[in-house]
Amino acid sequence: MIADNTILFRGNRLGLLLVHGLGGTPVEMKTFARRLVETGATVLCCQLAGHCGTEAELKATTWRDWYASVETALVQLEGGCDTIVVCGLSMGALLAARLAREQPRRVQGLIMLAPTFRYDGWAIPWYSFLLKPLMPTSFGQRYRFVERDPYGVKDKRIRALVLRAMNSGDPRGAGLLATPSQALREMWRLASELRPTLSHIRQPTLLVHAREDDVADLSNSFDVQRHLGGRVEALVLEDSYHLVTVDRQRGLVGRRAAAFVSTLLAERSLLPAAERIANAL
Repeated sequence: MIADNTILFRGNRLGLLLVHGLGGTPVEMKTFARRLVETGATVLCCQLAGHCGTEAELKATTWRDWYASVETALVQLEGGCDTIVVCGLSMGALLAARLAREQPRRVQGLIMLAPTFRYDGWAIPWYSFLLKPLMPTSFGQRYRFVERDPYGVKDKRIRALVLRAMNSGDPRGAGLLATPSQALREMWRLASELRPTLSHIRQPTLLVHAREDDVADLSNSFDVQRHLGGRVEALVLEDSYHLVTVDRQRGLVGRRAAAFVSTLLAERSLLPAAERIANAL
């Protein structure tokens, strides 16, 4: 399936590449994107391969296909931008981090929202750890991780909207209600490939995570913060669950991300002057 990359706003030469999560859609990034549009940047939400369709289409892809979608979006964004910040939500944060690692000259900043290396939040069933050893069995192949209350959202009104979209039968809205085990296995493979190399990521990074994340415990972000190789800023949310781009503190998340991007731009604008001064000394 060819990914549908959507330019939400074509602004200045700052490009913001947004990556949704596993089984999700670009829609989960749109409220966040509108806040970033206020900076005047060009914003692109990429659709990952196999997503926004059926479970069968998702099962037919691997994490490398998802990553290829992000690479394609980067090329598209570079057509009009010379400074790129990549931002991902949940599993999308891992794809964003890998892009930063692989393309240090093309990606100048990284934002990781609720990065998910492990499904270990308080709403995840205690027996979920059994799935990995069971994966080769017929049961493991048939297993589907069904989203459950509170669906990553603390705000009850927004939660009802998300659930209604999930049950609508249109996966282009809130994504799939159930994630096949094959897709989970690919996410674990991505996490295993990325985790040992976090120290190679030296771009300035903003980490955002909810203290009460129901899907991925806050320790996921603590681990990332300890191992990244560059400057790290962190925001811990006190009134949100996993989907930080749509939940109660979505405005705070957007403002903090916009401030991070503005600071990054200011630093980059001062860099040529600093280099000239250094060369003159």
